Amino acid sequence: MKNLKMIRLLLLFVGISGAFSVLFGAWFAHAGQTLSAIDKVRIESAQFYQFIHTLALFITTLWYIKLPARWLLGSCVCFCLGILCFSGSLYVKTFFAFSYIGIVIGKLAPVGGMLLALGWLCIIFIGKKLLENYD
Repeated sequence: MKNLKMIRLLLLFVGISGAFSVLFGAWFAHAGQTLSAIDKVRIESAQFYQFIHTLALFITTLWYIKLPARWLLGSCVCFCLGILCFSGSLYVKTFFAFSYIGIVIGKLAPVGGMLLALGWLCIIFIGKKLLENYD
């Protein structure tokens, strides 16, 4: 399988993202209670979207192993970049709110959201293609 390196990278990303999703959730449940209301909402959103899209990425990666199609790979890449840009920027914005880094990186959230949506749209195209083959 020529895409073995890509599959390994995707599964590595799934493992790291899933672990961090759990760790951020645990941290938030305990130490995060001192955050402001706005920061709490931001962290909850980041953690929720990270967890849901890590699961979506895992399923899409398994699907890509079974059916190596470009739309599925595109979906996986969009999910990875979307998680990094959306959830990652919200985490950075919360933890480095008053630094230049927090302000600049915090602006990546809309880009990340669009990438997450694009990942789902890629699945529409692979579904359409599969259904055309069964007609």
